[in-house]
Amino acid sequence: EVQLVESGGGLVQAGGSLRLSCAASGFTFDDYTIGWFRQAPGKERKGVSCMSSRDGTYYEDSVKGRFTISSDKAKNTVYLQMNSLKPEDTAVYYCAARHTLLREYHDWGQGTQVTVSS
Repeated sequence: EVQLVESGGGLVQAGGSLRLSCAASGFTFDDYTIGWFRQAPGKERKGVSCMSSRDGTYYEDSVKGRFTISSDKAKNTVYLQMNSLKPEDTAVYYCAARHTLLREYHDWGQGTQVTVSS
């Protein structure tokens, strides 16, 4: 059974940093793509970043140069380091997993709230 548990959200001032963690179990990292998504109030959920052994990393334009996705395979954990945070980064952040050969994410964490004050 795939399980994803996010942590690390919180309240931070604009310009600050947070590191989100996604602790994963039930699958092998090498075969999966792990993605970070976010959903702001009243908006659709949107992809922020993802990584896989096959395809490397991807960043949505608005976070390029500010966010970094990484993984620690020994800990089965994926991180999202978020620097230079802006109020528009405020959202619930979710991690998700899909087998790299599939297009749709099929497992999701419960989400963690990130709030950036101006």
